Formats: sequence, structure tokens, C-alpha cells
Amino acid sequence: MGDAAGIGPEIVLKALLDRNLRAACRCVIIGDAALLRKTADVYRLELKLTEFGADADNDEVEVYDLNNLPQEFAIGVDAAVTGKASAENIEVAVALWRDGKIDAICTAPISKKAIGLGGYDFPGHTEFLAEMTATKEFAMSFFADKLRVVLLSTHLPLLKAIDLIKKDALADVIKFADRELAKLLGRKVTIAVAGLNPHASEGGMFGSEEQDEIKPAIDACRSLGIEVSGPYSPDTIFLRGFNGDFDGVIALYHDQATIAVKSLSFGSGVNVTLGLPLIRTSVDHGTAYDIAGKGIADASSMVAAIRLAGELAMGSR
Repeated sequence: MGDAAGIGPEIVLKALLDRNLRAACRCVIIGDAALLRKTADVYRLELKLTEFGADADNDEVEVYDLNNLPQEFAIGVDAAVTGKASAENIEVAVALWRDGKIDAICTAPISKKAIGLGGYDFPGHTEFLAEMTATKEFAMSFFADKLRVVLLSTHLPLLKAIDLIKKDALADVIKFADRELAKLLGRKVTIAVAGLNPHASEGGMFGSEEQDEIKPAIDACRSLGIEVSGPYSPDTIFLRGFNGDFDGVIALYHDQATIAVKSLSFGSGVNVTLGLPLIRTSVDHGTAYDIAGKGIADASSMVAAIRLAGELAMGSR
């Protein structure tokens, strides 16, 4: 259910009001049952909650209760108590997956600062899940209908992210994306690579990275039989991906991906961690502390993330 000081509990409950969603997959909320019931009451969300393992019908949603939050805590701020609880929720989700009791994980937003205050030294969900599953090769990606974007780097200062744009590193990501997207989609895929500079440097007029690092990485992967092309101008490639011209687009740094995804599909984009042994999806936004506790959060990205987790688990994407 994410960080309880943010909008996580609210959007999880709002998303599960969708009867079609509940009918499509068995949904289990992992978190604090008392907080969830209080949230449902405050916002008048008519959703019946029952304990995990109960013989729930389509009018009920199971809750795996960690009972890990106090009755009262501050809303809209980073705190050790809520950060620790949100990390514990993730740990239990992985344990349930290992035991074969759930098939996929869909996460509501957490606060990187709060989980740090709670004693967990991870920059976010992705790295935390990778550590718990002993995954060495993983990547953040975003799915928005036909647009699937895989990131070369994630939460880094821009200058450091640009320093990482090297032939070998990019070739590794292209090969990884080709393998993981083909696995999820069940077919051979086509991949496009975004350029770094305006107009992908236009033949070297606006920078050398395309010629020196990006194009050689693409050529190396094409020699292996991977259907990859580019580099394409970053101001058009994401729209082409959204229109279905490619199965996947490689973005060279965090905001190159997220600005495009959120501009094209805010509210329906889904964060997918590739490379994990389990399916993990998430919303495309943060804890939204500024609106937490007001009952105005939009649950559409949560709905999309839950639906995609179910589709991927069933192999129907």
C-alpha cells in the first residue's frame, strides 16, 4: 500500500473499487488493516476488506495485515515510522511471492527519504527488490499502452548520467531490453534508441556522443541479430513508440524517459522493473505528500499498474 503518509492507501482502495479489476485478478493488499479501514471510512469508499486467506468473494478484498503503524502519525511528511512500515510491506510481498501465495507485486509509491529514516539504505523500490531477489541485472522501464521505455540510468545527476553513455553500457542495455521485452511479450521485438543531443546531433553538428558511443552500440547489437535501430531524435522517438512503431525505446537518462511518458500518458503509465524473477509494476508518480489526506488523489495509474501486473502474470499482455 506504499507510504501511509502519502496517497498510497487512498489510491489502492480507490483502484480496487473497480469491480472489473477485481474480477480480472485476485487482489491482496499488503499493509496495515486498521489504517486501510480508517481510510475507507474517511473517504466513504464502499469496499469490504477481509483477512488474507479468507474465502473472499468479488465484493471483498483480502488484506495481509502487518499491523505495523501507530493509530496516529503525521500525514504528508517523511518519517521513520511510515518509511519503515512501507519497507516492511515490500519485504512481506516478496516473501509471499517466494511461497507461491501471490503471482505478481504492484506497488504504491514510497518515499526514498522515509525508508532511509526507517533504516533501509536503498534509493527506491527497484534497488530494494533487486537486493531481496539477488538480481544483478535489472532496469527501470515504463509501459504506456504501446510505448515501452527502458532506461539506461535512473536517479543520477544529469552530468553523471551523460558520463555513463558509453558503447559497452548501452549495448548491454539493448541486449537486456531485447531479452526481457521478448520474454514479457512472447515474441521477437523491435527496439529504437533515442539520441542524446538535439536532432540526435544531426551528423555531428551538435555533439559527438551519437557517433562515438551510441551508433557503435547499436551496430554491435544488430550484428547479434537484435532488431534495433537509431539513434533517433529524442523529440520524436517517444511519440513514434507510443504510436506502435517500435516495441521498446531505450532512453539515455531518467527525465528523457519520464517527461515523454508522463506527457503522453500521465495517469495511465506504469513503472515496470525488468530483470527481476517476479513481476513488479508500480504507479508512474510519487507519494504526493502535498495532497495526502485530502481525498482528491487520482487512482488511474494505480488501476493501470494493477491491471498490467495481472496481464503479465497471466501471460496475456
